[in-house]
Amino acid sequence: MTQASIGVDDAAGLPDKTTTTVAFDFGRITLDPRLVLYLFGTPGQERFSFLWDDLSEGALGAVVLADTRRIEDSFPALDYFESRGTPLVLAVNRFDDGRRFDLGEVREALDLTDDVPVVSCDARSRASVKQVLGAVVEVAIGQRARAI
Repeated sequence: MTQASIGVDDAAGLPDKTTTTVAFDFGRITLDPRLVLYLFGTPGQERFSFLWDDLSEGALGAVVLADTRRIEDSFPALDYFESRGTPLVLAVNRFDDGRRFDLGEVREALDLTDDVPVVSCDARSRASVKQVLGAVVEVAIGQRARAI
């Protein structure tokens, strides 16, 4: 954490957190030789919400990464993408030391409709992240197919 983030970034329940988000993340991943995804990670803190419109412009889908130790932090992102009609997947991040909730319980706690996939994820694992990204591609393709 930086000195400036003390009192602003809530690290409760995250004793090993030593850094803070200062802008956004960008990445590219090849799921298949014919399918390359460009990824924009938006900061979850309310003070960065002004970036969301620009970073999500033209997005075909979204992944909301949920930390069940702070599940309420998921609501702003879920509300944002649902209000825009952006296809989304909720990825429940699993931690070695964290309590593991049933995915149905997480869906219920966040009041998600059945058309929003809720999947388990270990954000540290490339294979796990690729599965989540595959799920969001499927949701985006499904929504586009229904629109035709």
